[in-house]
Amino acid sequence: MSVADKYIDYVKKEAIERPEKSWDKMVLGFQANKLKTKLLPKKAISKGYQKLEAMMMSLVADSLFKEGSYVWGNIFAPCEIMQSLGVRTLSIECLSCYLSGYHLEDYFIDYAQNIGIAPTLCSYHKTFLGASDSGVIPNPVYAVGTSLSCDGNLNTFRYLEKKRGVPFTLLDIPYRDDDTSVEYLARQLEELSYTLSQVFKKPFKLESLKEAIRIENETRRQLVKFFHLLQEHFYPGELISQLYLMMGTHLLMGTQEFLDLVRFMNEDILTYPAFEGKRILWVHLLPFYQESLRQYFNGSSQYQIFGSDIILDSWEDLDETQPFRSLAKKLIRNIYNGSYSHKADMLSDLADRLKPDAVIHFCHWGCKQASGGSILLKERMQEKHIPMLILDGDGIDKRNSHDGQIKTRLEAFLEMLEGENKAC
Repeated sequence: MSVADKYIDYVKKEAIERPEKSWDKMVLGFQANKLKTKLLPKKAISKGYQKLEAMMMSLVADSLFKEGSYVWGNIFAPCEIMQSLGVRTLSIECLSCYLSGYHLEDYFIDYAQNIGIAPTLCSYHKTFLGASDSGVIPNPVYAVGTSLSCDGNLNTFRYLEKKRGVPFTLLDIPYRDDDTSVEYLARQLEELSYTLSQVFKKPFKLESLKEAIRIENETRRQLVKFFHLLQEHFYPGELISQLYLMMGTHLLMGTQEFLDLVRFMNEDILTYPAFEGKRILWVHLLPFYQESLRQYFNGSSQYQIFGSDIILDSWEDLDETQPFRSLAKKLIRNIYNGSYSHKADMLSDLADRLKPDAVIHFCHWGCKQASGGSILLKERMQEKHIPMLILDGDGIDKRNSHDGQIKTRLEAFLEMLEGENKAC
């Protein structure tokens, strides 16, 4: 057993037996992993993905190390507003993934359910609620959520406010894309900036928000370039690399450091050979721990994930002269807002842009939207003659994912793709 494994087991035991004393040890582990990813990057993946992993480890480790420097949010919280005040956003979904690094997700999920949290709640949320209620995680200064995508957000943040005393703002995202809806949400965003300014005792500067949007627009252009280059080049990464990229596009969007990284990736990818395998467009969450999926996609020169709807959930440039209205439009027009037919339309457009060889839709257990709409998307892809595989599982709770079933279905699907190639 390695030193890292021994430390993981030690922290897990502390979290279960002495939760109030485990947090500092947990953060110390995050700090150690941050140094490891910088000094000893994984040799099997590209330099760009190495830097991406180190950046996301630093985001979490450094934010948690400094109390009062971050807010809890869900993945769609407008990080641009927090950044304009010098405050980081840590999504509870991503934090749950980091907690699973200590193999604690099953304990926290069971803890949450044992105190009355509904078993049907998303396992990311149950992991986080269990970690909070057990006393492992200290409260943040503030929390920011949205009604976007997940109906568990409101219940989770209300519960954290009631049971743990975490003050929060929940942004109500309209489904309709019209001037009235945009203005309604823009007012909420403006009020949020004022509230956060009061909470963190920092002056809100509109110019800082405009600068974040200018950087975000350039970052988005660079990301579009990167995903088009991925159509042509083999750029070795891991399944978890896509999770880190999703963190970047939602928690660091509008920062110079993330823009510089994407620019580096666009330069670095040109040094890699042509990609001759199958290009996969991924839909919904990424079960980064799933052994069969890791076997086929980690560093593979045959199958390359070169885009995900949760990474590419917004394509439009924002008007920096009207920052609150622009952010409102971004949220309203997000691929995850509204009916699944809206999502299917945007994914259809995304498929036209990226021209994938196949689509894999992962239906995360407990996510009603994903399970309910996957057949509609499959019909859209059939119209475009793009093969699509629907996989059922859990993005974080290994007990809800059956690796044998996933392996059988994935292998059959990939064999079918290869068979089509030979037939041509």
